[in-house]
Parts: sequence; structure tokens; C-alpha cells
Amino acid sequence: MHSPLERAVETAGIIAGELTPRPQLEMDARLTEAAFSRYLQGVPYWQVPIRRPLWLVHKAKRGLLPGDETIEEMGERVLAVARRLSREHPDETAAVVSHADPLVAAWIVLDGRPHNEREMHRCEIKKAGMLQLDIDGETPKAWDYIPPPEVAKPAPAAA
Repeated sequence: MHSPLERAVETAGIIAGELTPRPQLEMDARLTEAAFSRYLQGVPYWQVPIRRPLWLVHKAKRGLLPGDETIEEMGERVLAVARRLSREHPDETAAVVSHADPLVAAWIVLDGRPHNEREMHRCEIKKAGMLQLDIDGETPKAWDYIPPPEVAKPAPAAA
């Protein structure tokens, strides 16, 4: 299961290519990136406060602006996909490919942490990091963050 965004489709394809038998890939729009990120696209991070002033409102309290989501809404849409997979494929392992903000929001919801901006950055999910979730029917039983593997940096090219 993957987000409709190209980078998630590519990641899901890489994961599926390593499995035997190769699973069928399925897209679910609930796994897409945070809706507010479209407002920020194309602007270097350091320019966001100047060129995208609504960002300050978003950071103060998510969900106040049209097209913005609360942390709970964003996390629950990811967890809804996990619950669906658990119901439809009991006792099977599934991979869900989403994006950092929705996955962090799901983690916050699971932990019962406050739904605020500080929590969104306190425990980040890095590129290629995973939020492992054990779910029984509708009920999450255990979850844990698995950081991305260490990758050796390539040696600099000879001059």
C-alpha cells in the first residue's frame, strides 16, 4: 500500500521487488503527504516565513487554515489504512509507504502525546525510517520506530 506521490510509488516498488512472491501494489490517497505542504512547495525553507506567511499560523496550530489538517486527522488517516489492512489480511505482514509528517502524526496519536508542533519535531521519522506497528483487528498492540540503516558515504573522487 502506498501514497499516490511518485516518490512513495518508487519506494513501494523497491520494497516489493525484494519480496517473493512480489506483492501487488495498491495506492491509497489517505497515505499522501500533509495537505498543507502543497502551499509550501517550491519555496526554499529559509524563505518560507517571508513568502508563505500562513505557515506561521500552521505552525502555531495545525488545522486552523482551509486545507490544513490537525495532527489527529493526519495521523488517523494513516492508521485507518493500517486497520483496513489488518482486517482484510489478518496474520499477514504489510508495508505501508507514506511520508514523514503523516507517519509522525500517527506515532503521536498512538503514543497519546500532545497534538502540537513540538511533538511533530521531537521524534522525527527520517528518510527510509520505519514506524513498525503490530495491530490486532482494529487495535494497535505495539509500535516502534526503526531508524534508517547507516549507509557509508562514498569516498571523494580523486582530483
